[in-house]
Formats: sequence, C-alpha cells, structure tokens
Amino acid sequence: MRIAPPAPVFDANASAGGALGDLPEWDLSDLYAAPDAPEIARDMDWLEQECTAFAADFEGKLAGLDAVGMLACVERYEAIDRVAGRIMSYAGLRYYQNTMDASRAKFLSDCQDRITAATTPLVFFSLEFNRIADSAYEAVITADPALTRYKPVFDRMRAMRPYQLSDELEKFLHDQSVVGASAWNKLFDETVAGLGFEVGDEALGIEGTLNLLTDPDRTKREAAARALAEVFGANIKLFARVHNTLAKEKEIEDRWRKMPTPQTGRHLSNHVEPEVVEALRNAVVAAYPKLSHRYYALKAKWLGLDKLQVWDRNAPLPIEEPKTVGWDAAKATVMEAYSEFSPKMAEIAQPFFDKGWIDAGVKPGKAPGAFAHPTVTDVHPYVMLNYLGKPRDVMTLAHELGHGVHQVLAAGQGELLASTPLTLAETASVFGEMLTFRKLLAGATTPAQKKTLLAGKVEDMINTVVRQIAFYDFECKLHEARRGGELTPEDINEIWMSVQGESLGPVFEFMPGYETFWAYVPHFVHSPFYVYAYAFGDGLVNALYAVYEESGPGFQDKYFDMLKAGGSKHHKELLAPFGLDASDPAFWDKGLSMISGFIDELEAMED
Repeated sequence: MRIAPPAPVFDANASAGGALGDLPEWDLSDLYAAPDAPEIARDMDWLEQECTAFAADFEGKLAGLDAVGMLACVERYEAIDRVAGRIMSYAGLRYYQNTMDASRAKFLSDCQDRITAATTPLVFFSLEFNRIADSAYEAVITADPALTRYKPVFDRMRAMRPYQLSDELEKFLHDQSVVGASAWNKLFDETVAGLGFEVGDEALGIEGTLNLLTDPDRTKREAAARALAEVFGANIKLFARVHNTLAKEKEIEDRWRKMPTPQTGRHLSNHVEPEVVEALRNAVVAAYPKLSHRYYALKAKWLGLDKLQVWDRNAPLPIEEPKTVGWDAAKATVMEAYSEFSPKMAEIAQPFFDKGWIDAGVKPGKAPGAFAHPTVTDVHPYVMLNYLGKPRDVMTLAHELGHGVHQVLAAGQGELLASTPLTLAETASVFGEMLTFRKLLAGATTPAQKKTLLAGKVEDMINTVVRQIAFYDFECKLHEARRGGELTPEDINEIWMSVQGESLGPVFEFMPGYETFWAYVPHFVHSPFYVYAYAFGDGLVNALYAVYEESGPGFQDKYFDMLKAGGSKHHKELLAPFGLDASDPAFWDKGLSMISGFIDELEAMED
C-alpha cells in the first residue's frame, strides 16, 4: 500500500547557469488541481470508508473465498491502492518541488498520517492471505484467468511468509512507520536540500556545488570538493545519527522477522535470487583492475597528472571543449535517438515534453538529482531533472525518459502488476542512454569528438557499475558493523574509505574530508541496498544491446513486450526471448566486456 512519497535519486552531473531555453515545469493537475481541491477530501474520505468496509467484508474470510469472491477482493484492494497512490504521488511530487516550503512538508506529512491510519485495517490482508494453504491457494488462483494474472503479485507476497510477524506486531509497525523511517527520510531530505556551500565568491546549494566537480577549471573543482568536505564534516554527526538509527531499526525488524541477512528483504522485493546478486557483485569486483583502475590510469595520463584527486574523477578531458546544451537541443537529441530505434518509442515520450510531465529547472529548495515517478496507472509518470546544460545532463534526460516510457507501457498491467522490480526497472532507462550515446558517437566527426564521447560513456558506466557496487559493499559493511553497536562518524568514514580505494584504484589520492562523502547519498537512507540495481540494469542492457546489434527487425517488438510486462514476469521469463539468462555467472562478464572494450578503444587511440 502506497503511504510513502516517491524517493528522489541523486545524479551528480547537473551544471550551473547558461541560456538553456524555456525549461518545463510540472503540471500536477492531472493528479489534483490544488492541495485544497475538493477531490482530495473526497478521495481521502472514500479511502477511510472503503478500508474499513474492506476489512469488515474480508477479514477472517480469505481462506474460504472462491475464485469469484477472491477476484472481487483483489480488485477492491487494487482500487484502494490506486487512490492512496494518487494522493501520495501528488503530495510527494509537490513536496519535492520545494522541500524547504513548510506548508508543502506539512501537507505531505498530514496526507501520510491520514493514509497510514486509514490503511491500518488492511494489514490483515497479506498476513491472512499468506496463511492460506498452498494447495488451496493454487486451486483458487488458477480457477479464473482474470484472477490468475495476479499470481506473480501473490507469489512474491507469499515469499514473505517465513518472515511475517503476528497480526498485532504488523499493525504496530504499519502505524509506527510515520515516525520511524519515513520521518528520518524527511529529516535527511530537508537537511541536504538546505545545505549551503561557499565556493570562492559564490554561495551555492548542493546541486551547483556537485556540478563544479565537472568544471574544466581544476581550481574550481578542488574548491568545490573542499567546500563539500567542509559542510559534510560540519553536519556529520547528524548524518551519522540518521544512518545509525535507520540501520538499527532495520536490524531490529530483520531480527524479529528472522531475515537471514540485511539484504534479504531487498532481494525479495526485487524478485531476484541472492546468488544472482552475489555473482554480479563478485564479477564487478574482480573486474575493477581492467575497468576503473585501467581507465583512471589513462585519465591521469590525459590530465598530465601522476595521481588523481577526487575532484579529477569526473573532470572533462583537456581536449573537450566546454559546451552548454540548450533544452531544445537536448530534447531533439534524445527524441531522434528514440525515434531511430522505434517511432513508437518517440511517440510515447513526446507527451512528457508537451503536457507538463517534466520539471527540469534548478530551483531553491527543489530536491536534488533526478527521478521518474510512475504515480498511478490511470494517470501518467512524472520526470524530475535538475537540468543545467552539461552534456551529461542530456544522458540524464535520456535515462529518466526511458523510465517514463517503461512506466507508461507497464501501466496496462494495472496497479498491482505494473510496478517493476528495481533490478528490471533500470532496463529501459539505461537502454535509452545507450541509444542516445550511440547516436552521438555515430555523429562524431573527429577523433577528439569520438574520444571525448567514449571517455564520457566509460565514466558513466563506471559510475553506474563500479561505483554502485562499491556503494553496495559499503552498505553491507555498514549494516554488519551496526549490528555490533553504535557507529561513530569516524567508524562510518573508515568503512567508506575501505571500499573507495579498492574500487577506484591506486592512481587516486584522497584528500582529507573525502571520508565524509557517504553523507549525501540518498539511496542509503531511502532504499537500503537499492544501488546494486543500477549495476544489474547496466550489465543487463549491455548484453541486451549486443543482441539488438545482431538481431533483425523483430527486436523492437520483443523489447516493448518486455517493458509492457511490468512486474508480471520473473527476469528469467523476460530475458528468455533474447537468449539471455542473468542467473548464469558468465552473463555478467558479457556485460562488463562492453565497458572493457570501450577502454580498449581509448587505449588504442593513444598509439
């Protein structure tokens, strides 16, 4: 049940200033016209009444329902989920437009409080459903095709059977959630959005400061990195408190549920086997020397440095001409790449630009980074960017628009089946990036242009694969260490540094203060262990793109069928039409070989 707002995702590649053109803003009226719109009061009242009625009609009776009765029950549950999701999408998106606006924060909290209270009577549903005997479940769920289509949802729900608590404890956790993790999430969001950084003569927010890490001027990059370190250091006790509290809360709940590892809940929600994730993680870590270590050694050579500092990691190449990409040019680039793959893909993407489905500009108080939120299946997704004209911002647009296309296509599955596990949710976004990159590369007219594009893509892939697996290792170590007691800021700093040197390689030196750079990463707070989904998606898309290059015209239809499936199929079923299998350890080596191949090309340019 949707009682939490959409979570923002950082992309540290926005830039500052420039004549970017007319940047679009969200029109949220497709959800509700205003926070005081009568439709919100109407829907909230209906929600409260329907949740009570649902419990009265079905609590204690699920095991005795026939297929007709069970279908009616599921459809009513789905309708409740849709209305709750609509309200929380509106409140959450409006809040992320300006997290420093107290009235927006209050509106979000009030909605969350009321919906949490309203949906408490529904807690029985999953608990009671999971107590239905396997034979009875199979008999009823397969008796009617209209009900059978929901089987993937309930199979995933029943995977939680070994870990569910008593009805009373589950209701307590549901009620308590508004002052638990979600409250700490809001504290984190508001703290990060309110941070100020003095860089030279400029007073910047976090987006503008992170953007300077890609500036051609090395002194500006260094000044930005040191400003980040100073401000993170000044707030490190608060960030450590957030992480300590959330990790301990998770440890307590996992212990009560008898979850074997801190990662188990994420694997279950992602519908992915632990051994598949472990194979991915091991393949990436084993590839560090031929990926990040090798690439950054090349980059040091290009920059004329014996050692790289952290502010050099995303520096442009010396041969790269500073470039600001206006909004219209960014739109044209992405839409042309999408259209060349399939006119249908561009057709699905077009309304995002025309109908107020994108909020692109950087504004005071706006959540940093970028995300695509599907809202509910009878409305449409919304995309948030912090667009400031860097070439990498074009790739972010391609990425988030890919999510949006995926979400539009999956909406046909309905509210319970549209949501895609995180491991597959990155497929369309990374594929959209790859299409855009390949179009730009094909249009390169000089060796310098090709080298710049290849280097930029390799850096993006390293950030998506190597960096995110390093993040995953950091989280694994953090949660394991927290089980042994309270962690000081220095303890967390030490865990962070233990994965940074390993992943980035021996060419890096780390300035004093870099040990605090874990503090601003929102995934650790909002979605523990989310980050491996990025590496999963990148590896999957690399393999998928190789199939596309070798396939005939039928690939597009199979690709759209995969996106339309939403969360209705396991990754094995979705990838089988392409001859791919993510449970095969060799699968990940195929994906990583594409990154290695790009680095081979860059090395060849040195000869």
